[in-house]
Amino acid sequence: MPTSPAQSGPQAARDQRFQSIPARFVATSQRQPQAPAYFVRDAQGWLPTSWQDYAQQVRQAARALVALGVQPGDAVCILGFNRPEWTTTDLAAMMVGAVAAGIYWSSAANEIAYIVEHSGCAVLLVENEAQWAKAAAEPQALARLRATVLMRQAPGDAQPQVPEGVAAPMTWEQFVALGGLEHDAEVQRRMDAIREEDIGTLIYTSGTTGHPKAVEMTHANLSWTSAALSAAFQVGPQDRLISYLPLAHIAEQHGSICNHALAGYQLYFARSLESLGDHLKEVHPTVFFGVPRVWEKMQAAIATKLAGATGVKARLARWALRTGRAWHAEALQGREPGTLLNLKNTIAHRLVHSKVQAALGFDQARILISGAAPIAVENLEFFTGLGLLIGEVYGQSEDCGPTAISLPGFIRLGAAGKTLPGMQVRIAEDGEILVKGPNVFRGYKGRPEATAEALQNGWLHSGDLGHIDEDGFIYVTGRKKDLLITSGGKNISPGNIEADLMNLPLVEHAVVIGDSRHFLSVLLTLKPDVLQAFAQQHQLPGTPADWARSSPVQEELQRGIDAVNAKQARVAHVRKFSVLESAFTIDNGCLTPTQKIRRNVVQRQYAEEIEALYRDGPGAAH
Repeated sequence: MPTSPAQSGPQAARDQRFQSIPARFVATSQRQPQAPAYFVRDAQGWLPTSWQDYAQQVRQAARALVALGVQPGDAVCILGFNRPEWTTTDLAAMMVGAVAAGIYWSSAANEIAYIVEHSGCAVLLVENEAQWAKAAAEPQALARLRATVLMRQAPGDAQPQVPEGVAAPMTWEQFVALGGLEHDAEVQRRMDAIREEDIGTLIYTSGTTGHPKAVEMTHANLSWTSAALSAAFQVGPQDRLISYLPLAHIAEQHGSICNHALAGYQLYFARSLESLGDHLKEVHPTVFFGVPRVWEKMQAAIATKLAGATGVKARLARWALRTGRAWHAEALQGREPGTLLNLKNTIAHRLVHSKVQAALGFDQARILISGAAPIAVENLEFFTGLGLLIGEVYGQSEDCGPTAISLPGFIRLGAAGKTLPGMQVRIAEDGEILVKGPNVFRGYKGRPEATAEALQNGWLHSGDLGHIDEDGFIYVTGRKKDLLITSGGKNISPGNIEADLMNLPLVEHAVVIGDSRHFLSVLLTLKPDVLQAFAQQHQLPGTPADWARSSPVQEELQRGIDAVNAKQARVAHVRKFSVLESAFTIDNGCLTPTQKIRRNVVQRQYAEEIEALYRDGPGAAH
């Protein structure tokens, strides 16, 4: 397993003093008023907004909240895709002592209603008519609001339909027009009065069961973590980031709000998830954060192109991939790759790596990160073959995002990384990862029992299983609650098995089954593009469903499962599999908004398929 020098680790923040996120935002806008704060994309290109103008927008929104009667401690909920109005309202809410609460744009009507009611929402900001329609479908949740507000609408956008008994939403222009200067002194008074222990934001966890829990992040949590991350990443005004992941998630909130307010880099708001590929080539970000699914899709697209190459180009590409992997394997071990390998890598970079990096938009990237879910080592190794080194960030909402990070200089493929200076991590007797530090949350809003379970003697019980090596690298091996206990009494963590299975070319998602069973089986969904290419290569007739059931596909999957089994103890071998016709999506409830599998939903929806796997014992897998 590739390693990095043990002595390396994240840099500590120079200034440990408390300063609220709104205060840092104001300071940055005064330090670099004419520098670009954010960009939005229109038909002509990327339009910049300066820090001075951004500060005025936030201040006016803060005054408007005061005018609407929003009080310190009230919640301001925000529903929609990443837009300047989203971050402006979040910062404005914190500035007046209110509590920002993001809602995932994929949330259903009942989920929106739950968060609006549970948070004590006073003002709800929604992106467009479609999001408004979902919110208005549960009118009882809107009854106590002081106002609902629509983000800026383009000419010709559909007008919101207002159910009977529900007040029509204000336009963004009507909202900010309320922010007269007569409220400015009150805004300043409230910002100056922010205390470390005050709640700054609520992060509603996209839980895999039941209603989401509201993670209470204090201003001290947000302040300390953003300072620690900014120091570790060494970001500044020259850096460029794309805002595209859900702002309701703690990771994107740091990237687009908290760290941005402190470090003052340039933020580019994506028009949509589908536009990300084009945006990367236009923006050339210097820092990029992707969930594993983003990296997996990139790898699949690159692999498909490489598979279609022939002749000299194909041989050159394969050689460049081998060279890049070999060079990084040595460098990550802390060893000098040697004169010959250095020369080969230089040639590979000039002929192949640089072209692929430019085509992806990563030719100026100095930090690439994967987080929010585990990523297979094979994915990381693939990108090293292209000269792209991806580090990992591991953590959870309850510790304000980071438990461990990996950055150039201290990356060990397969490890989650090292802790930030000022944090403590230890492993409990049962293997659970425990965390203590200034970033650990105050509790779950309205859930004292859940808080008491998560926080014990000052230590956050993460629910993750793992270990720490002799060099301080943290490894995550699975979820404590996901442990499968077979009918033979064996404890098996399915996470690593599923990660290996999802690294098979055809497999998109894998869910290992085996709790209270006498052997393991797995439900698989396949990647449509790879399946189609496989069918064309093998001249398979029929539909995608026919291809999935065909002998060549089944045999290919079995070979892959056999290879995965070879890495596991016999008790952890997958004996049978079933290929599902439907993909796991957010809409069908099988995935959370952050692309994590809802295991209980999958098992409930596919109960018949699971029972069929165990009907005839551990025979041949089909």
